[in-house]
Amino acid sequence: MPGTTLTVSAADLTQHEIRALRSEHNLADAHTHQSQSPGQRRIVASLPQLWYEAEAGKQSAFEERFIDTFFRFRGQHTALGLNRTLLTYAASVSTVVAGMYLKRRGARVSLIEPCFDNLRDLLVNLDIELVSLPEQVLASADTVYDRLARQPATEAVFLVDPNNPTGHSLLTGGRRIFEEVVRFCKENNRLLVLDLCFAAFALDSPGGRIDVYEILETSGVSYIAMEDTGKTWPVQDAKCALITASADIYPDLYNVHTSVLLNVSPFTLNVLTRYIEDSMADGFASVADVLSTNRAVARELTRGTVLHHQEPAVPVSVAWFRIADGAPSATELQRELADEGVHVLPGTFFYWSRPERGERWIRVALARDPEDFAASMHRLRAVVSRHG
Repeated sequence: MPGTTLTVSAADLTQHEIRALRSEHNLADAHTHQSQSPGQRRIVASLPQLWYEAEAGKQSAFEERFIDTFFRFRGQHTALGLNRTLLTYAASVSTVVAGMYLKRRGARVSLIEPCFDNLRDLLVNLDIELVSLPEQVLASADTVYDRLARQPATEAVFLVDPNNPTGHSLLTGGRRIFEEVVRFCKENNRLLVLDLCFAAFALDSPGGRIDVYEILETSGVSYIAMEDTGKTWPVQDAKCALITASADIYPDLYNVHTSVLLNVSPFTLNVLTRYIEDSMADGFASVADVLSTNRAVARELTRGTVLHHQEPAVPVSVAWFRIADGAPSATELQRELADEGVHVLPGTFFYWSRPERGERWIRVALARDPEDFAASMHRLRAVVSRHG
């Protein structure tokens, strides 16, 4: 309800999201809050059976089945034969594992900007030196190598693909940009770190998703690639993340991983495998259709306002809006919306090295029941329409 939400400053985007969880109109966090599809409801109905299967089976069997199903769903067939994939509870835990490895190497990191700020925060909390890598450096296959060469030299390049919040990808319209980035890292002895947690949404974009691991393995580049289930299926945050590494660094990464955790719950793996199989059976429609419906609503209900929807290269589960010049800043608009019970994320935290650059941007989460999402967007439109 209007007037019931605290609007004091938050230290990071997660603190904004925690406050939004208390609200009816939560358009802040990108976690999946939509209801179950018919196929997913059948999985929920079978939870007792899945529990007892996990209780009776072997941990390794559930891990192997999950990894196999996950990579087949994403079309990453090269990854299936590597046997270099480790599992964690969440993408943030995978990032901590990767960050601990980077810290052991004393690596400085070129981190893409904008990106979700907990990547920056996790690395800074590990005392890793960061250098901003602007997303626009990665725009063209013809220039990306030279533009990377002109950036400050570091030991690792950390990219998010598709990127959160922009939906930018190196892999739309072919593979040349990605291949050039890989070539740069190989020829200049840079470790390539990839956050691929939103990659499932590329399955709903033209051309789908190419086999990233085939390019990585063929090139001989040193890499760490992280993937996730948490932003894809409505599983009440019962999630699992994957972290895969090149052969040269896998033994050291494995030692870091085992210092952090033993295993992911076999019950969780059993449930998630069924969700992935369900999406394979319905062509990902249960997820993609909700996001497509909500993006169309977001686009229509902001038309003619100070918010300008940015069409993403990959239709990820968030929408990125530029705020018109002369309108309130992202900080001001976020607070104004929060006072009316609508929660979005300001762009300031995504621009982690220069927050002022994010004052012309806000992010809206799309993974919601369409009826609830439409109600929230109508409330948002009523507020932003005050500004022309």
